[in-house]
Amino acid sequence: MAEDLTLQTAERFADLALACVNREYPNKIAHVLNSDADVKPPRELTPAFYGCYDWHSSVHGHWLLARLARTFPEAAFSVRAKAALAKSLTAENLKREAVYLDGQGRESFERPYGLAWLLQLAVELREWNAPEVAGWTTAMKPLEAAAVRRISDWLKKLSHPVRSGEHSNTAFALALMLDYARVTGDRYFEQLLAEKVREFYLPDRACPLNYEPSGEDFLSPCLAEADVVRRVIGGKEFAEWFGKFLAATDSLHPALVTDPTDGKLAHLDGLNLSRAWMLDGIASALVGKDSRTQALHMLARRHAEAGLRAVTGEHYEGGHWLGSFAVYLVTKRGLR
Repeated sequence: MAEDLTLQTAERFADLALACVNREYPNKIAHVLNSDADVKPPRELTPAFYGCYDWHSSVHGHWLLARLARTFPEAAFSVRAKAALAKSLTAENLKREAVYLDGQGRESFERPYGLAWLLQLAVELREWNAPEVAGWTTAMKPLEAAAVRRISDWLKKLSHPVRSGEHSNTAFALALMLDYARVTGDRYFEQLLAEKVREFYLPDRACPLNYEPSGEDFLSPCLAEADVVRRVIGGKEFAEWFGKFLAATDSLHPALVTDPTDGKLAHLDGLNLSRAWMLDGIASALVGKDSRTQALHMLARRHAEAGLRAVTGEHYEGGHWLGSFAVYLVTKRGLR
């Protein structure tokens, strides 16, 4: 990996999330108004996840704090991380989040990206063996159940995958949600997710990687698809499918952000980070002495180096979310 997760690096990433999880403005809300009564500030609409510019960034900012505090329990920053989590993850706050999610006209709220990260947060709390975490885990359950219900209802009706390079990408969300289903032992949800992966992606061939990236991508449609398929099929079956799906990666180079103060253009820094963890994930699923493994790991390293250099926090446009992608990468969260 391009950068080991030292205590100093972990503290730098934690500081990015700590600077935004309780920062309400600027704020971009995706809010359906049913009446004048729905005109409220973000902290009242979604009292747990109102910071970090938007709901999904707030959710994965909380995940970042949980992930790093769990990884470095004795670190000084862990005390501040736990305090921030305790402030947000109260039973009352999360109950109101669940009510908001189930509100009229909000069927597509944060679907699927934000809800996938919410389930990642739930998994992180469940796996964290610390006394104070049990209460947060319990308080999360109504919102967690609402998210699973909302995603399940949607997937049963979804006839085609969404192959964008942004929040609507189906493959990325399915990958995170599969990890959640397996950790929690939700066999019904896992089966639904796996069936959709098979239906959507196993027939695919010759993904046009040379068309990527689009100018505002933070996900690779081709790599995200391969990364979720390797979670459902393995061994020789995956190696053969991958050979037909993505024959070459010669066109893959780290993306360059020309203006880090432009929130959309800064997405490309996240693309480098997500490409890195997806390339490593794909390589991990190739069996034996597969000749593609070394090349995939080398590409992952190049993308990781480029992506991690950009996680500075100098500009809020990237600072409010890139730390989460960096932590997912360097803690190898997608490699179980």
